[in-house]
Amino acid sequence: MQKILIANRGEIALRIIRTAKKMRIGTVLVYAPQDAGAAYLNEADETVLLEGSSLGETYLSIPQMIAAAKATNADAIHPGYGFLSENAAFANACRKEGLIFIGPTPEAMEAMGNKIAARQTAQAAGVPVTPGITGTVPELLAQYTAVGFPLLIKAAAGGGGKGMRVVQEDAELKEALEATAREARNYFGDDTIYIEKYIEAPRHVEVQVLGDQQGHILHLYERECSLQRRHQKIIEEAPSPTLTPEVREQICHAAVQLAAAIGYQSAGTLEFLVGPDLNFYFLEMNTRIQVEHPVTELTTGIDIVEQQIRIARGAALDLQQKDIRQKGHAIECRIYAEDPEQQFLPAPGTLTFYKEPYGEHIRIDGMQLQQGATVTGDFDPMIAKLITWGENREAARIKMIEALQQYFIYGIRNNIAFLSGLLHHADFTGNRISTKYIDIHLSDLLQQFDGRKKTADLQIPLAAALVFSLLPKEKEPSSTWEAIGYWRPVLQVILNVEGADVPVMLRRLAAPTIDFEYHQALTRATLTPTGTQQFNLLLDQQLYPVHIVETDPGVFIVRYNGFDYTIKRNDILHIAANTVPPSPAAATTAGTVSAPMPGKVIKIAVATGSAVRTGDLLLIVEAMKMENNILSPKDGMVTAIGVAEGDKVDTTTTLIHIEEDHPS
Repeated sequence: MQKILIANRGEIALRIIRTAKKMRIGTVLVYAPQDAGAAYLNEADETVLLEGSSLGETYLSIPQMIAAAKATNADAIHPGYGFLSENAAFANACRKEGLIFIGPTPEAMEAMGNKIAARQTAQAAGVPVTPGITGTVPELLAQYTAVGFPLLIKAAAGGGGKGMRVVQEDAELKEALEATAREARNYFGDDTIYIEKYIEAPRHVEVQVLGDQQGHILHLYERECSLQRRHQKIIEEAPSPTLTPEVREQICHAAVQLAAAIGYQSAGTLEFLVGPDLNFYFLEMNTRIQVEHPVTELTTGIDIVEQQIRIARGAALDLQQKDIRQKGHAIECRIYAEDPEQQFLPAPGTLTFYKEPYGEHIRIDGMQLQQGATVTGDFDPMIAKLITWGENREAARIKMIEALQQYFIYGIRNNIAFLSGLLHHADFTGNRISTKYIDIHLSDLLQQFDGRKKTADLQIPLAAALVFSLLPKEKEPSSTWEAIGYWRPVLQVILNVEGADVPVMLRRLAAPTIDFEYHQALTRATLTPTGTQQFNLLLDQQLYPVHIVETDPGVFIVRYNGFDYTIKRNDILHIAANTVPPSPAAATTAGTVSAPMPGKVIKIAVATGSAVRTGDLLLIVEAMKMENNILSPKDGMVTAIGVAEGDKVDTTTTLIHIEEDHPS
């Protein structure tokens, strides 16, 4: 194997390149027009632009992938995860063209890639599964009572939480089945769906396996991925803090047994639901590298991508089960461009500031984002993975909190503060979580996190921003201090702190120390740099570590105690009157309904002249691989529809206009 074409993008493409370089294998990276100019493309030895714009025309195009491999003389293809990674037709096409597919055989994909077939295989191998049925939408509507509520609806060919819905009652079922079928057809090219009994308050535990072409199969132990939103994981850890040693041995044995039943080759993951009684049920098999594989790598010391490549080359596993041990504990947080306060609404946009954490036992799998880069709404909202390791779970948790404190993403909404809040929460430290935990407790969690933020003394971020704003800037011909003077009887500065104006009287200035009057009390503050954007604030003899970033002239974000505080100097000129995009919750004015985020219209549910009531579905906008229902803000009549299905829209696009009903 001399050259690998990577049929993927972003962080997983970089992850594969890193191992390929270590193994001295050349790399070719394909990219869609939306990714042109992305920094991560520079890490590949060669790049190939894919023609077209949609996923079907680019990252899901088997002919384009094969043609790119042929044109660059690549002899192998690594599909990463998502896209074509579990597509048996793609693996078959590689086989027919004499290209090495770095993954399992097409036969193994067909046995495990389809959830229905996988369940049947698991049952035949003696692995427990939850009861379920499959069929067309009309058939499932006729048979669902055999399973009973609550139901979990899935796309048979799905993955990554796409095409999954929980239904609690009859009234929700038909629409949910149709929506799942539509998503399955759009994302996976297969609208087959099935329903199964939904296990209440389960844990999500998965086992990493490796199988070579000589028939040897072993496991790299388990990961727990119970903290999820929209059925998609956001925090993963290894080992599972839930399993007993006995159950760990049983579940790992079941995983190896099931992989052996299909003669599995390459890296794969067997996913299980674990009930409160620690009984486990086979969920599905992912016949590819997993997003969360780094936690297994950090706890076992095994490079899983390297093992994939070695197996694809035909090499026998050089590992033995008895020699594989879990060491310490690892936690992974998925960094998403989304707004937790708006039900995790996707939040594409342009980065005004970006800085990743670094240090011992901190790993970032990212895509080399930088200030000014655009996070497009055409793909999944995950922009990086942050992974930490510690001698035990608590050490890994503390290290993760420290790393999140040093992770800065400004210009777009993101989930960093939400992740930090979860890791601080007693339910996480006490391991009182389930796959439903975030969905059930989201409102309470957000209130608690906001409450924690509000308990902080606002004088701390205010003082930090004030001193920072007065520090001499590099290359300034005359500093602010020289302009103002060493002593000044009274100088009033109006600071806007978290939306509220606060007057501050400057009494004495001697860089980097100021005396100022705040709420009629005289205070002394000194700011000392300790690193890039890092400072120690000495406030009335108390020391506070803070991070400060100036995102626009006179606009400062101070990170203190895990939270970001926005402070503006109202007296500094040229501050944009409205630099923050409108909240998605305020997307309607005077009957005009606008898109809450950039995306594509995939369904219009009303027509001009339709009567609508508050909460009725108007249309569906797809963004970052998620469907977002746009609902009517009031009762009235649809008087105009400004878009068509398939149109791309942004937050300035008028979707629909509604006139209120007026009695004649």
